[in-house]
Amino acid sequence: MSVHETSSSDFIRIVEVGPRDGLQNEKTMLSVEDKAQYIRLLKLAGVQELEVTSFVRPDKIPQLKDARELLTLLNKGDAAIQPFQSQYVLIPNLKGLAEAKALDCRHFALFTSNSETFNQKNINTSIDESLVKMQAVMDEIKKDQLPDTKVRAYISMAFGCPYEGATPLKRLVQIAKQCYAMGAFEISLGDTIGIASPKAVKEVIKALASECPLESIAMHFHDTRGMALTNIYASLESGIKTFDASSGGLGGCPYALNATGNVATEDVVYLLHQQGLQTGIDLLKLKAASTFILNRLGKQSPSKLFSLL
Repeated sequence: MSVHETSSSDFIRIVEVGPRDGLQNEKTMLSVEDKAQYIRLLKLAGVQELEVTSFVRPDKIPQLKDARELLTLLNKGDAAIQPFQSQYVLIPNLKGLAEAKALDCRHFALFTSNSETFNQKNINTSIDESLVKMQAVMDEIKKDQLPDTKVRAYISMAFGCPYEGATPLKRLVQIAKQCYAMGAFEISLGDTIGIASPKAVKEVIKALASECPLESIAMHFHDTRGMALTNIYASLESGIKTFDASSGGLGGCPYALNATGNVATEDVVYLLHQQGLQTGIDLLKLKAASTFILNRLGKQSPSKLFSLL
């Protein structure tokens, strides 16, 4: 079955995660002004959905300690740039939610993992405990009854873990089912260490589709083994229409050693456009955004396409 036969529309959603997931593991501490400019450039490139920051503990992820300042700066607006369709803020707990709501945030991301060991190292809780916390945050969000509120749920280590090896598919399905039941409109499955294969991707999507609507599933691939684009194509063939990506290929996980960056948004957009699919993103303007932030970090993009644009 071809990619086009699995989709009723040629539009594929890209959720840009560079400003949060892409920057959280960088040693260079960027100014809030540079982060804001990066986000403005992403918007000018046509990015409509992005993960902007997180209210995590500054001692754990100091790269994101300026969340309040950044959101305050972005909230001032820019007459030349319309608001993003969705600007997600990663929320670890009720305290983080209160801080985000105070800054008029309406789109949130919650997270857990399909690995007990990773969950302990990442957020110091078991999987079950993390789901209880997620439910508490979700219940608080629902109290506001705001019609435009969206909540994504991330499940990391969906395919494998550096500490436990392969992670159970049955448990992944159960976690996703619980996340959807508590009110997450979308569940993003993270291949956090870049270990997935097309065969595994199709097996996971098939299993989840029996419990959650296919349109509620997003894929989040890292390119550690150079398999991200292959896995994205396999996801497209299975009917997935939403992908997380990080401009310039920035990223990595501070609690997953040797996990390289997220798949580069440029590579994903190029693949999709070559298949006749639409993203609304201008590749050259996207490269300009990536070039800006890479220069500030003193890094080069791992993307093979990047130097060809």
